Amino acid sequence: MAENQFFIDSARLSEKALNKKHRLEQDPSSRTNHMEYMPGMEQISPEIRERVLAEMNAYDSSKYTDADVRRALQHETCSVEDFKALLSPAAAPYLEEMAVRAKEETGKHFGNTVYLFTPLYIANYCENYCIYCGFNCYNDIVRKKLSMEEIKKEMQVIADSGIEEILILTGESRGQSDVKYIGEACKLARNYFRNVGLEIYPVNTDEYRYLHECGADYVTVFQETYDADKYETLHLMGHKRVFPYRFEAQERAIRGGMRGVGFSALLGLADFRKDALASALHVYYLQRKYPHAEYSLSCPRLRPIINNDKINPLDVHEKELCQVLCAYRIFLPYVGITVSSREQKHFRDGIVKIAATKVSAGVSTGIGDHESKYTGKEDAEAGDEQFEISDGRSFDQMYTDMAGEGLQPVLNDYVYV
Repeated sequence: MAENQFFIDSARLSEKALNKKHRLEQDPSSRTNHMEYMPGMEQISPEIRERVLAEMNAYDSSKYTDADVRRALQHETCSVEDFKALLSPAAAPYLEEMAVRAKEETGKHFGNTVYLFTPLYIANYCENYCIYCGFNCYNDIVRKKLSMEEIKKEMQVIADSGIEEILILTGESRGQSDVKYIGEACKLARNYFRNVGLEIYPVNTDEYRYLHECGADYVTVFQETYDADKYETLHLMGHKRVFPYRFEAQERAIRGGMRGVGFSALLGLADFRKDALASALHVYYLQRKYPHAEYSLSCPRLRPIINNDKINPLDVHEKELCQVLCAYRIFLPYVGITVSSREQKHFRDGIVKIAATKVSAGVSTGIGDHESKYTGKEDAEAGDEQFEISDGRSFDQMYTDMAGEGLQPVLNDYVYV
């Protein structure tokens, strides 16, 4: 996909802002060094980052053969080298065998359970210019930040539906959604939900500790792409531009006391095989350093956004996505795998019987429109969505469908004592 397909024409920008946007897009010298930390950013040991990137950069998926794949599937324990073979094009003819093996591993460690949760976007202000994201600061969308009263109202609606786990999301703006604001949202969530996750801008260890004390259980961070050079061309401005700080977010979250951490690349931004390899190795090495933490993986594909419907997931087809998910399960049998509403119903219904263990339900990526989604009342003041979803099933429908597939829907997998 050509890079300029991502760019958004923002007609309502001031001339000054429009000039800056175009300069950032066209002149790399106008952009800051994406490998340098900004003031206030905590730095930790780069050991895991350097190891993951070295292995990813050396990975040549074309060198693996039919024999390598067969050997990998015969091994009782999947090594890093086996995993590389299972991600390669040579493994494509073995997708059915991979699915059988993945289903066996899922059954051993998760039984037939599938966990249900829903995301709650509480703000869509953003200070980054990420050219593929609907929230980016140069996109002309309706911006909104929920008040605590509005957050409480949304949470009540979601909790009344039966959901017990929530994922709180914001745009990446410290100015509009500071750590204290997110912390107060976590405190509210504790009154309604058994598990509270966060998908916010990366913060320092002490800030993760504060958010954990406020009630957050786990943190998910999308690296988007582990290809540092490609990352530079996609993240042109803002704190998200700093590649190493984002990479190290999960480790800081664990050090801050979070029970669990989630990882992902946004497949379709760069070489999806290398990104899938790096995502899994990121988990693999952190798991060995911090064995007490819980780990999860997801692998969303690009989706269309407001003002740019050219962005689509067609660069990574469903069979390739299925191959990645099966390889994840075989390589990391104890790790949770989430499949989001970016994917279509038929794919989600199929993959939860093979490799995935968690799905979202009753999803809205807009700001403050859960009430309208559940009640049917339109909210003219709701903020615009981050991206288009593919599977819009309600919690009740998802629960019924999962049970109908012979699975056991689970709403809570953790008991506090």
